[in-house]
Amino acid sequence: MITAAQMRAARALLGIDQQTLADAARVSLPTIQRMEASEGNVRGVIETLTKVVEAFDRAGVELIGENTVSQGSGRGVRLKVTATSKGSEKTSAHKRSRVARL
Repeated sequence: MITAAQMRAARALLGIDQQTLADAARVSLPTIQRMEASEGNVRGVIETLTKVVEAFDRAGVELIGENTVSQGSGRGVRLKVTATSKGSEKTSAHKRSRVARL
């Protein structure tokens, strides 16, 4: 599964906008916008999700699933899951407090 946050982070790593991703994945801009606006795991047609994941892969971005070891090399970003956030969705307040600690 891919999350909306992973999609946004992957685009940021590549320095591309939503239209560029849509073009690379051969899907519509509204589809990318809808996917990135979702909460948690992106839902949609499997074929569309596959196109997006493959577009990121071609661009050199590895999407790492939860509790999955990265098979690639190079730099990357992974969100640490704290004991307080395990098993539940992080709230906006929790996210803000994490950023405030930085």
